Amino acid sequence: MADALRRLTNTSSFTVLQDKLESWHRDYHVFSCDQNLNRCCELIELTAKIQGQLFSILNLTAAEGGQYAGADTLKTRLLPFLGNCFSVARTSVTDDTSLQLMQDSAEKDRKIRELSFSHESDMKKMEAQLSSTRLQLESVTAELMDAQKELDDTRSKSATTILTTEDEILQLKADLHSANEQVEICQRKLEALDDCKRQICLLKDEVSYLNTEKAMLQERLVRSRSPSPLPRLSRSSSPLRSNSPTRAQLTNSSRHARLVSRFSDLYAVDRLEAQSLLRHYIADLEMVQRIIFIAATESFQRAKLGYRQFKLQVRKTLSTSHFGPESLEDAAVDYIVRNLDLYDVQSSVNDVINAMNMNPQISFPPEVDFILISPLIRETCRVAFAMQTLDPPLDLAFASDGELYNDTKYRRSFDSEFTAPLVIYHVWPALVEGNTVIVKGEAVTRRGALWSRSRSRSSSPLRSRSLSPTRSLRFNSKRSLSPECLTASHL
Repeated sequence: MADALRRLTNTSSFTVLQDKLESWHRDYHVFSCDQNLNRCCELIELTAKIQGQLFSILNLTAAEGGQYAGADTLKTRLLPFLGNCFSVARTSVTDDTSLQLMQDSAEKDRKIRELSFSHESDMKKMEAQLSSTRLQLESVTAELMDAQKELDDTRSKSATTILTTEDEILQLKADLHSANEQVEICQRKLEALDDCKRQICLLKDEVSYLNTEKAMLQERLVRSRSPSPLPRLSRSSSPLRSNSPTRAQLTNSSRHARLVSRFSDLYAVDRLEAQSLLRHYIADLEMVQRIIFIAATESFQRAKLGYRQFKLQVRKTLSTSHFGPESLEDAAVDYIVRNLDLYDVQSSVNDVINAMNMNPQISFPPEVDFILISPLIRETCRVAFAMQTLDPPLDLAFASDGELYNDTKYRRSFDSEFTAPLVIYHVWPALVEGNTVIVKGEAVTRRGALWSRSRSRSSSPLRSRSLSPTRSLRFNSKRSLSPECLTASHL
């Protein structure tokens, strides 16, 4: 509407109409009749155009006001104006027609008032609903703001908590790292302390041995200076020299305690390391424990055999040049105690692996070798070899599947049936000194499993593992000094 009114104002239609009207008035008596009629028609056409634009503006203005806006103005001004115009134009309208028009007008006015009233009521209802909706919207907005604030607070608290937790985790990691370093330092100190204790024990043994030799030499010196013939007779029979203790006899108790401790370490440390290593290739825990038990028993057997061979070679070498207060047997044992590093442990390890390859009770994946547990076998062979130098020597108790469980020799494993009387298989052998058990072994006892296992094994053929080229290469590796290389210069 504003654009149409602006265009009407800019065209200055009423100014043009006024100018034309004044020009016609000045020249009215000059123009002819046709010219005056043309001027009048031109003014009528211009007035009609202006009225058409005004009616367009009226229509737009009424449309902008809504459906019922401006009804009173149209009723009070436009309709009477139009009625008067049509009454002037048509004087032939009768009173009845005028009355009918008035009745129609009144009816329309009534309808307009009803529509206006209903419109106003509808507008009031809509305004009330709009106000209630606005109130609800404001309350929801307020709740949303509160929830947003709570969410922001929760986020800030969570972020603070996460940062605090991360700081605590970093601090705990740093504490753990420092604790691990302290543990490593303590372990090193403990190992150094153990080494010092071993050195002290060895030095004490050396001192006691030297003191004994000193006493013997002093006694010999005194007897050699004595003029009486009695010492010469005792010297010729040499009872003191024959009864003098050797280094092996002097250190027997300390070596006994040290070797028993090493055997316990084999069970507590080396056995578990070998077991965890084998579990990477064998899922059956029973088979893994059988392999370790057989490796320990075979290591003792091969170490005892190696000790006998080594001792025979030493006795053969010493027999040509031996002289002294001790016997040849004691001298051989004393030499072995002093030179345990000459034991060819690699040969015993190879023999143990060969025996395990031929053992029908155990199996092993073809892609790996029993040399995988060679550290355990090597250490067990060394301990078993050193135990043969004791007086009396230490050995493993006899063990067989299906034997009656003996509480003095074994302790039951955690997965055993504690009411079963028979041993299904052994986890670790028992260490004995004669008939006395020094260290208990470990065994598994269950009911009804031995007979079914023996039947299932009897149907399977004996397993024989041939040595692979890699194994033969390993077995032909360079060995340490064997007893056959011993000479009198080495002794």
